[in-house]
Amino acid sequence: MKKQFDCIFKLIIFFSLISLTSCVNDLDTIRKITYKSSDPDDRTRDLVVLYTDSGYAKVQVFATIAETYSKPEQVMKLKDGVKVNFFSNDGEIVSVLTALYGEIHQNDGTMFVRDSVVLFNKEKNQRLETEELHWNQKDSSIYTNKAVIVRKDNAILFGQGIKTKQDFSEYEFVQPRGSMNINK
Repeated sequence: MKKQFDCIFKLIIFFSLISLTSCVNDLDTIRKITYKSSDPDDRTRDLVVLYTDSGYAKVQVFATIAETYSKPEQVMKLKDGVKVNFFSNDGEIVSVLTALYGEIHQNDGTMFVRDSVVLFNKEKNQRLETEELHWNQKDSSIYTNKAVIVRKDNAILFGQGIKTKQDFSEYEFVQPRGSMNINK
């Protein structure tokens, strides 16, 4: 019985030593096998980022999937739905930007969105629709050279390109087109 116990004990120690030494994962080796230079540095689901100035909310960004890249430039790619809330000085949401895809370029403080882009001003109940927009955080400007439609109350306005501020309270068509009926 003692021999049997010694044999079992030696087998347990032997297998324990093998299992302890064979289960070491070297992260550098794993990266060499699984890493591609096109892979993001970081991937986040259900991203929420709040930009503030002096403790007041200015911009809030939501994304279903966010991928951060540091090379060749620092950029965050927002996929499967993007929503941006722009706040007034009073902390109220004044306009909302939505799109299916976006990119935040960290170095120059710009954002690019495309695919089913809508900018909506709540107070004026006006809606801008296009396929692509650029937002410059430094001067709060939003612009595009693509075809745009602006819908408000009883009017639909068309143009090629538009310039506005992030609150979408006023705008300027680069090349307006179409006609509009005005009732006096």
